[in-house]
Amino acid sequence: PPPKVAPPPPKPEAKPAAKPEPQRFTLSADALFDFDKSTLKPEGRRKLDELTDSLRGTQHDTILVTGHTDRAGSVSYNQRLSERRAQTVKNYLQTKGLDVGRINALGKGKSQPTLKPTDCRGAGMSRAAVIACLQPDRRVEIEVSGTKVIDPNAPPAAKPIAPQIKPETQPPAKATPKAAPKAKPRIGL
Repeated sequence: PPPKVAPPPPKPEAKPAAKPEPQRFTLSADALFDFDKSTLKPEGRRKLDELTDSLRGTQHDTILVTGHTDRAGSVSYNQRLSERRAQTVKNYLQTKGLDVGRINALGKGKSQPTLKPTDCRGAGMSRAAVIACLQPDRRVEIEVSGTKVIDPNAPPAAKPIAPQIKPETQPPAKATPKAAPKAKPRIGL
C-alpha cells in the first residue's frame, strides 16, 4: 500500500488587527505660550510644526488636545485659560493640514495637576519661585488615535529622522542619583 501522507495543518484564521494604542504627546505650556496667555509664541509654533511633521503618513481617527493650568488663580479663570489654549493649538493644527473635524479641544483647568498639593509651598518662596515650581502643571496634552499608512510606492528613506517630540511611552521615571566615579590616584612629579 502507498504510504499515508498526513494532511497539511489547518491554516490559522486571520484575526482582525488590534487597534493601535493612541500616541500621547505632552508639551510644556511655557514653551507654547507666555505665562497667563493663549497666543502661540514662535517657539510654540516650532514645537507644533515638529509634532505635525512626526504625524505625516498617519491616518488620524481622532486627535484630542487637552489644556491644563497650574493651581494659581480661580477654578473658573483657569478653566477658561485651559480651554483657550487647547482651542489655539487645535486651530494651529488645522492650519498645518490636519482634519479639524477629527480634532477635539478641551480644557481641564487645574483639575489634573502633575504635582502634589504639598509641592511648591514654603514661607520663603517668592511669587516667581512658585510660578517656576508649578511649571509642570502648565501643559498641553495631545492624544492621536489612528494608523500608520504605508505607501508601497514610496522610496525607502535614506536615513530615518527622529522627531524632536516623541510620544510618551510611560510616565518618566524618577532620577536616581549616580555614584560619583572613584578618583584615580594622582602621581605627583
